[in-house]
Amino acid sequence: MSSTTTAILSSAADGRRLSPDEGTALLRSASLLELGQAADAIARRLHPEPYRTFNIDRNINYTNVCTAVCDFCAFYRKVDHAEAYVLDRDVLLNKIRETVELGGDQILMQGGLHPHLKLEWYEDLLHDIKTSFPQVNVHGFSAPEIYHFTKVSKRPLKEVLERLKAAGLGSLPGGGAEILVDRVRKAFTRGKVKTDDWLRVHQVWHELGGRSTATMMFGHIETLEERVEHLERVRRLQDQTGGFTAFISWTFQPENTDMADVPAAGSFEYLKTQAFSRIYLDNISNIQSSWVTQGQKIGGLALFFGANDMGSLMIEENVVASAGTVHYLSLEQIKRAIREAGYIPRQRNVFYEYIDSEPVAAIAG
Repeated sequence: MSSTTTAILSSAADGRRLSPDEGTALLRSASLLELGQAADAIARRLHPEPYRTFNIDRNINYTNVCTAVCDFCAFYRKVDHAEAYVLDRDVLLNKIRETVELGGDQILMQGGLHPHLKLEWYEDLLHDIKTSFPQVNVHGFSAPEIYHFTKVSKRPLKEVLERLKAAGLGSLPGGGAEILVDRVRKAFTRGKVKTDDWLRVHQVWHELGGRSTATMMFGHIETLEERVEHLERVRRLQDQTGGFTAFISWTFQPENTDMADVPAAGSFEYLKTQAFSRIYLDNISNIQSSWVTQGQKIGGLALFFGANDMGSLMIEENVVASAGTVHYLSLEQIKRAIREAGYIPRQRNVFYEYIDSEPVAAIAG
């Protein structure tokens, strides 16, 4: 690695913000080990506590019907497809009940862009959930869904978000971001929100006092410069609103999709890009490991490459599983991964507040 790249990494570890050009240079030429060391130093500076966190939730896909056509998605179905569904309300509520019984405090609720469901349907859904389970946070509806709601209801974005929030929506997931560069989005998706509108959904939600997460799905047709541009757009919005609680990245899973010929990005590329995201996103406190796509060993190793959170127990997951990638960890396996990295596991909520009692056992206990 060049002396210039060494200097960039050293100053970033000390807290200096990188420019996009510096970021691209790092992503192109820095080694995995050097990126990992810098990312770990930053994570330890931002999170000097002896804990690393996880949460317990369930990913409930209320419908797989979607009007968008995404070449990377193996989950969606057209409205008249034999496998199309909308979950019965009782089934959905029972899934939440099971989650609560397992110690969960949240559901991640997302679906396709259904052409026939009205805004009132979503309000009723949220009302029913909060009436039955007032303690459960609904981390629901990605930016593409929200933008779709504005089109179906012919209502302004702010009004749609205000109404959903009043009905019980607690926070927004970062789904549907893929790569926040329109060249990429136009190449593999039709009928889905573009970059500026994805960002606008989160901006308005933050202005209403809401919090959300940001994500990136990489390792397909994007360039390294476009990965950096994605992170730059997220960082700029965070400068403006401060509303992102965490950043989560994962590699594209090509199996069973219309992009099955794209070589799958491996663990090396995942760890390198996650470490880089920790270095570049100096204004987002939390970086989450993606063991769902990477498995237990790499998911745990991510705690040495900038992640301070192991993500969710994820009682149920359907979208990534549809693409043929199925990794399931038990709660004890998640805790063990955190302990093996030298930390004490703590359960948190979507706002990164601890919701368990402070442990008194030793790390190795």
